[in-house]
This record gives sequence, structure tokens and C-alpha cells, in this order.
Amino acid sequence: QVQLVESGGGLVQPGGSLRLSCAASGRTRSINTMGWYRQAPGKERELVAVITSDFSTNYADSVKGRFTISRDNAKNTLYLEMNNLKPEDTAVYYCYAEASWGPVERQYVSHYWGQGTQVTVSS
Repeated sequence: QVQLVESGGGLVQPGGSLRLSCAASGRTRSINTMGWYRQAPGKERELVAVITSDFSTNYADSVKGRFTISRDNAKNTLYLEMNNLKPEDTAVYYCYAEASWGPVERQYVSHYWGQGTQVTVSS
């Protein structure tokens, strides 16, 4: 299986920046797509950004131009650079990974989540 551990959250002022990290362990060679989700109080979990195994990326409209997702496969680490943070970015941010494996065809697929890291944007 895959384990995901987020870090880097904290309290920042509006306009500030944070860099989140997600360390993956276990069967990391089985990981395909990774991403960041967030859940604000009273709201459902939403996709923030996703990055595929070939490093293609996609972002939620609300963070486009401000956030950058990246991955370092050699270090088994996913990153989210967050710039020009806004109060509405306040949420628990979760790391996500999709993994597949199988003896020949990689027919088994699993989804994994980290424990979350709190990001609070406030003056």
C-alpha cells in the first residue's frame, strides 16, 4: 500500500505564501496521478490541483495562477506552492495518490489520502 504524509501548513497573512509537501512511502512505484484537495469548514472536499505521471497538471479555477503543483518522483514527494494566499484558501489540505498494480496489466487500482495539514490565511 501507499502512505501519504502532508506537512508545511500553518498560519499566514493574506498575500503570503506557503509550500506544502507530501511524502509518499510504501509501494510508491505504483503511483500514477497525485493531487491536492482541500476542505474548508462547512464545505465539501474539493480538488485543488492534480499532476499525472507524465507531469501534466490541472488546477481549480480558484487557485489558477497562484498555486503550483509539482512532484519529485526520485524523492517520492508531492509539492504545492501557494502564493498570494487569500482567506478563502483556509482549509485542511489533503494529499491524494492513485496507484495501480498487477502481475501483468496493472489491473488493480487504489486511492490513498494523507491525514491533512491545516492552512489558515488570516490577518
